[in-house]
Amino acid sequence: MIEFLMEYGLFLAKVATLVVAILFVVGGIVSSAARQRGSRDQDGEIRVRHLNGEFDALRDGIREAVLSEPERKVLAKQQRKDDKARAKAEKKAGAVAAERKTRVFVLDFDGDIHASGVDALAAEISALLQVADKKDEVVLRLESPGGLVHSYGLAASQLRRIRAGGLRLTVCVDRVAASGGYMMACIADRIIAAPFAVIGSIGVVAQVPNFHRLLKRNDVDVELLTAGEYKRTLTMFGENTDHGRAKFQEELEDTHLLFKDFVRENRRSLDIDRVATGEHWFGSRAKELGLVDDLHTSDDYLLSRCRDAEVYEVTWHARQKLAERLGLSFESAVMRITERWFHRGGQRWWQ
Repeated sequence: MIEFLMEYGLFLAKVATLVVAILFVVGGIVSSAARQRGSRDQDGEIRVRHLNGEFDALRDGIREAVLSEPERKVLAKQQRKDDKARAKAEKKAGAVAAERKTRVFVLDFDGDIHASGVDALAAEISALLQVADKKDEVVLRLESPGGLVHSYGLAASQLRRIRAGGLRLTVCVDRVAASGGYMMACIADRIIAAPFAVIGSIGVVAQVPNFHRLLKRNDVDVELLTAGEYKRTLTMFGENTDHGRAKFQEELEDTHLLFKDFVRENRRSLDIDRVATGEHWFGSRAKELGLVDDLHTSDDYLLSRCRDAEVYEVTWHARQKLAERLGLSFESAVMRITERWFHRGGQRWWQ
């Protein structure tokens, strides 16, 4: 009995400590949020990474490992000589030759069915349009199998802002840009794809489950009231008609027609009737059809651009809401405390 009371008291002490720790975390988060609201109201921030330096660091790391000391000295001497000659040439040629190098701004879009990354993409583009000029280039590393028509229509419209701003746009596809993903890609001045990237799928699909017969067998009625002949064509619970199916198919065909016109407008050399069948192709076949312009990985392309341009990766980092931060902090605190308390000598104490 005494042993039980001791164990029970120890357990209550641990629970009390856990509650205090949780309240401390909550209080800290609330206080931090209050300070942030008091200073400025901002949803996130733009972050920039200089990729030239990162590629140089990778190169220097390999050189350090594989070259002998005499070889490294010779290479360093040659590098200093080249830098000096370049600076002398720029000075001799004057201000025109010394003009700043082209800048390449790299964005990423990893698309889901809702194109939920479009808000971050819009923020990144808004930031770039205020600093970039016609000498610069924007590279979008795109990955998306497509999704909702209106969502990807908005994403494509965001990319059009880059073209409208007079900037060159290059889209790199390493894995997939299909359906709505290709709708975005076709905006670009140039599309680069890996040889086995999935490209195309210029088509429209819709699928609606119907539970009418199941409900009917169980004597369940569904009342669907509409105003307007085509307010609802197909339903999940009511009885669908041939008339409704025909109208729904008509709407799909019209959406497909708009999709084809959009691609044709941006890729005028395409045989649109050949590629707008809903099929997809791997990169090498897509190049033969004119869906893409070159076959490279995004890494190859960016590495080549680093030789004659300053390359920057631009990302928008949204600030987490209080509820999200609270959930993450709470989970982290609980996991740390439970791991410490409920394991004794490598044995789980509470199962």
